[in-house]
Amino acid sequence: MQKKFLKNLSLILFLNLLIKPFWILGVDRQVYNVVGPENYGFYFSIFNFSFLFFIFLDLGITNFNNRNIAQNNQLLDKHFVGIGTIKLLLGIFYGMLIFIVGYAIGYRGGQLKLLAWVGFNQFLLSFLLYLRSNISGLLLFAIDSFLSILDRLLMILIVGILLWTGVAHNRFNIEWFVYSQTVAYLISVLVALSVVLAHTSKLKFSWNLAFFVMIIKKSLPFALLVLLMSFYNRIDPVFLERLIPGKEGDLQSGIYSAAFRMLDAGQNFAYLFSVLLLPLFSKMIKEKQAVGKLLRLSFSIIISGSLIIAVTAFFYSKELMLLMYIPHGQETGVEFQLRINESAAVFRVLMFSFVAISCNYIFGTLLTANNNLKWLNIIAFVGMSSNIIMNLILIPRIQALGSSYASLTAQSLTALLNIWLAVKIFKFRFDWALLFKILLTAFFTGITAWMLKLYSGIAWPYTISITVLIGLVAAFALKLLDIRNMIAILRINEEDKK
Repeated sequence: MQKKFLKNLSLILFLNLLIKPFWILGVDRQVYNVVGPENYGFYFSIFNFSFLFFIFLDLGITNFNNRNIAQNNQLLDKHFVGIGTIKLLLGIFYGMLIFIVGYAIGYRGGQLKLLAWVGFNQFLLSFLLYLRSNISGLLLFAIDSFLSILDRLLMILIVGILLWTGVAHNRFNIEWFVYSQTVAYLISVLVALSVVLAHTSKLKFSWNLAFFVMIIKKSLPFALLVLLMSFYNRIDPVFLERLIPGKEGDLQSGIYSAAFRMLDAGQNFAYLFSVLLLPLFSKMIKEKQAVGKLLRLSFSIIISGSLIIAVTAFFYSKELMLLMYIPHGQETGVEFQLRINESAAVFRVLMFSFVAISCNYIFGTLLTANNNLKWLNIIAFVGMSSNIIMNLILIPRIQALGSSYASLTAQSLTALLNIWLAVKIFKFRFDWALLFKILLTAFFTGITAWMLKLYSGIAWPYTISITVLIGLVAAFALKLLDIRNMIAILRINEEDKK
């Protein structure tokens, strides 16, 4: 299982390293620069509002299905027909729900129009993720790796043509960005559907109430967990836009989104770990195999990488923001510098949230595979409550920066609780040596960045590269990234062939 994990992690990381950073830091960033922070902030708050209710498109079915198909491949034919029908019905319910709640909190006119398109895109994404859960559950990781980048690849092509070829005649707006996503998701769904159909006998949607009730009952614990996690992961821009009056709310949401873009790039890669680990952990637990080695391996890889990134970002936050963003429209130099300073401050905090998020993806996935959903829901409720309370307190005082502190608090709290619960349930021995190595890696990375910035006189693109390199060297030297162990796991032996 460790060998399978590493081989497919290598493939999925390689493909995503090719595509997703270019999407987030290239195309999506360019859209932000073209339409401006207020217009992008308007879209960003609507998008995150729609995401709060994303679980009602799924009710936990995708996670349940991934785990179930991984353990019982023969159920694909039976479950695909019924669950496909449920997904369509949930799409209708979701559309009605977001419109009702959106209208209730004050969305009107252009906000509701944009919400309709964004909501449809969310439905397409949900259906795509469900189709991929079948493919992942069958352990077809190579195909799933390709599908994980297909939608973004298509968006890059479509939006890139509109932005850089003159087709849009310099009239590109945020609505065109949303329409491009619709086309990309539609094509991706059709490709994924063709793959699933190749492993099923037929496609026929039917009404089977007893089956629907059974699936939803089994999925509800997953649904509650995702709903709670969505609130503390995605509610920050919605609070900013709703709690701060007028255009300033859109601007603060835009400032937050500028910093969040880098976090989003990072957590996309952390999410890939959970996609691979959930079916592997599920199968190992069912077969009563020890999960400790795989857990330590995946945790060591992700925690060393996320810490190096977070510490480096802390020292180079303003330089990175200036590299990514430009003045918009009639914005003066002073206004631009103020916006960049605010985004940099938010960025420094959010990137340490990335470390906690990475921990959650590893330990939360293990606990999900072990079906510890009651405890996971309690932890998620604690995270959501802390996030909401801190947002309500801090946004009126320090605006976007307040939301970033609320996010850091919620993510750190849930990470600590997830680790504690995993140690308790699986009776792991707490690895103090591993913790020391992690802190030492962060120290070497931080001291390198600090000394280079103060004393080197070298241009920052070179010093940031040196900082990351020193962090990686420290991680390898301390065996957080253990080449010998990785090679041993990847080596095909007779036992693996059985």
